[in-house]
Amino acid sequence: MTETNNSPDILARLFEVIESRKGGDGTSSYTAKLLAAGKPEIARKIGEEATEVLTAALAEGRTEVIAESADLLYHLLVLWAVEGIQPADVWAELARREGTSGIEEKQSRSK
Repeated sequence: MTETNNSPDILARLFEVIESRKGGDGTSSYTAKLLAAGKPEIARKIGEEATEVLTAALAEGRTEVIAESADLLYHLLVLWAVEGIQPADVWAELARREGTSGIEEKQSRSK
């Protein structure tokens, strides 16, 4: 299968770019600037972007939800990079939960 720009592999490619920006020049790279700012700023941006997704979903439309979702995913990947989390770690967790009801999975975490 050929890789396309709209393939789910875009997340892996984006993560590689984010990783490559660690220690980079924050004056020429927003990602480097965000990484240098650290977890508190990254977390704030995730909250801001999540709110923008909600606002788009409730008051705007499909195009805005797509754009804001892309922003949210990007900032989440930046957090993963800071935390040393690889996308495969998250995919493995999703795979572990696959086939389990959401109610069961949530109850298993509170035990």
